[in-house]
Amino acid sequence: MKGNMNNMMKQMQKMQKKMMKAQEELHEMTFEASAGGGMVTVTANGKKEIVDVKIEEDVVDPDDVEMLQDLVLAATNDVLKQVDDKTNDTMGQFTKGLPGGMF
Repeated sequence: MKGNMNNMMKQMQKMQKKMMKAQEELHEMTFEASAGGGMVTVTANGKKEIVDVKIEEDVVDPDDVEMLQDLVLAATNDVLKQVDDKTNDTMGQFTKGLPGGMF
């Protein structure tokens, strides 16, 4: 009985190390999304931090600030969804079969 428990603990520690490595790799990734045919581009890292926003000069129209705001929102929401999807794909492999999952 004790041998099984030790074996199970070793397996859990192995899985925990793999999870931590996967999470570190995920945090180092960058994701990019654009809106308006590339007029606005937003870059985020795997920690869901926005690290860059590029706005093409042609889309800056003082008479239509709302359009620019909409493009920035669309690109930001898209890039954050990409991070969420990749996180779920990457970390989901560790939580399959667990009640309620962990992420």
